[in-house]
Amino acid sequence: MELRSFGNTDIQVSPLGFGAGHIGSDDLSDQEASYILHQALDTGIRLFDTARGYGLSEKRLGQFLKQRRHDVVLSTKVGYDVPRTEDWTFQAVAGGIDQALLTMQTDFIDIVHLHSCSKEILAQDDVIEALERAKQAGKVRLIAYSGDREDLDYAITTGRFDSFQTSVNLYDQRALTDLIPLIHQQQKGIIAKRPIANAPWRFASRPAGQYVEPYWERAQQLDFPLEEASWLETALRFTVFEPGVTSAIIGTANAEHLVQNIRLLEKGPLPAERVADLKRRFQEQDENWLQQT
Repeated sequence: MELRSFGNTDIQVSPLGFGAGHIGSDDLSDQEASYILHQALDTGIRLFDTARGYGLSEKRLGQFLKQRRHDVVLSTKVGYDVPRTEDWTFQAVAGGIDQALLTMQTDFIDIVHLHSCSKEILAQDDVIEALERAKQAGKVRLIAYSGDREDLDYAITTGRFDSFQTSVNLYDQRALTDLIPLIHQQQKGIIAKRPIANAPWRFASRPAGQYVEPYWERAQQLDFPLEEASWLETALRFTVFEPGVTSAIIGTANAEHLVQNIRLLEKGPLPAERVADLKRRFQEQDENWLQQT
């Protein structure tokens, strides 16, 4: 894959990133997780995104990175679950970074996000300060925020973050209207999470217990014609080639899916008229949703 510049930095990332949540599962062996990670890198993926809350993910990435650290742009998320420390405090963020460095057996982390905390927590200032001090100490290259809507809006207005991660997909296009253009104008990196909306087309009836329910409900209301492409192809090409999106992260425990996704992206962007139609349909329905709430 052709690499993209991450904002105005010298970091280069692949348009498709690897979401490492799946490899943190106890249902996957260490060997299976290692195979998936090596396959991802071998297919051209360079951005690997994990989090403190992803089970065994950071530990398994640490084993993988022993020989290939400089081939990878490493991203994680912090702010919680540090022993004997209150969540969303200076100590929780600083401690989470230090523990991530040890767990992933690396001297630095390329991108560290605050993991979807509220604007009220951001306003307390100490969590951002903890990131800034870690960057000054050389533990972190870029400090970032992962979140959506008004919390993301507030994070942008602070002017203190180097990059952002937010939801962008066919069924959640709200960030495309103003937030992503604003971030892009500031020459900062943008990582799109949930780029295929957790694939709601897999379910004939409303799913339960998975973070796909709201996307499934929207899919029922939106009249998106398939035309020439599958849902996966339409969703993936829509998000990855949206102006301003630097990389889109997808997680999987199936190496064949990695190859399939790469092949779909080799087709390039969707036709401009197709993208315009998908955006128009969403905007019309979104206005109806807002009027009803």
